[in-house]
Amino acid sequence: MFFFTFTIGFMSVAQEGVPVYFDYQSDNYFLLHPSMAGIGEGTKIRATVRQQWFNVNEAPNLQTLNAHSRLGKNTGFGVIVFNDANGYHSQTGLKLGYAHHLRFGSDFRVLHQLSFGIGVGGQQSSLDESEFVSIEPDRTISGTKNSKSYFNTDIGISYNYLELYAHATVLNVLGRGRDLYAATESNDLRRYVGSVGYVFGKSEWQIEPSILFQLTEFNQEKTIDINTKIYKEMNFGTLWGGISYRRSFEGTEIQTADTMGEQRLQLITPLIGANYKKIMVSYNYSYQMGDMRIDDGGFHQLTLGYNFGQEKKRYDCNCPAVNY
Repeated sequence: MFFFTFTIGFMSVAQEGVPVYFDYQSDNYFLLHPSMAGIGEGTKIRATVRQQWFNVNEAPNLQTLNAHSRLGKNTGFGVIVFNDANGYHSQTGLKLGYAHHLRFGSDFRVLHQLSFGIGVGGQQSSLDESEFVSIEPDRTISGTKNSKSYFNTDIGISYNYLELYAHATVLNVLGRGRDLYAATESNDLRRYVGSVGYVFGKSEWQIEPSILFQLTEFNQEKTIDINTKIYKEMNFGTLWGGISYRRSFEGTEIQTADTMGEQRLQLITPLIGANYKKIMVSYNYSYQMGDMRIDDGGFHQLTLGYNFGQEKKRYDCNCPAVNY
């Protein structure tokens, strides 16, 4: 049990920068892909609060705030501020994003563009050892709060054609960080993220299946998200909901009463949200599946959004991440 708990906790900490959870499902793709900066009309603002395991002390929690805007015909800018805490480890950072959008075709209302993006920023990682207790003196424990600052960059590409979208991004391109825990600085902290999806339906109902794949270079962990969202046009705006299933390709060896087994990271995440005029609100709850869990409680995440300067939909398509 200790090994499994340690493994899951370490995997969470190993995500340098903004952890990839499920907030992208609330039409918040700029949080993952810098190429989505300024993808729609006006300015989009999204704020996220995530809390895991309410019954566990020092449980992981995350807060993010991001905004991005279209300037001119082909340029987008954005900014991300985040704070991520997990036990005695925490990281706080700022990212600036730039995207260049290449439009195809002469009809402005038809969404067809290829976008390139880059994100640059810094973060401060901290390890609080002030409460560490050792029966015998341990020179590796300083007894203070240790901090290190890092600079990093992300690069990405997005393709949007009407209801079809695809994204590919490399996070932490420089791979720097984590020398708080080692004698030398790590250089293999890159994360590769790719996603693709399509929105079906032209009436008041739409359905959006999508997948997202992640590869973490540090521990070669690979995961896949399989998602489905359903939209319903209402008198007040749009009501939507869906479900996401995340599964790791790797497993952890465990021992039961009779035999040895393997358990993989599996999360099931229902979500619900609504768009009312310029306001967006969503909530998702992630439940960890399997026989061995740190706690029976799940992971709660709330997202609030507001759109400035978006008087009408920019494009003639059912493309929520762009028009909403």
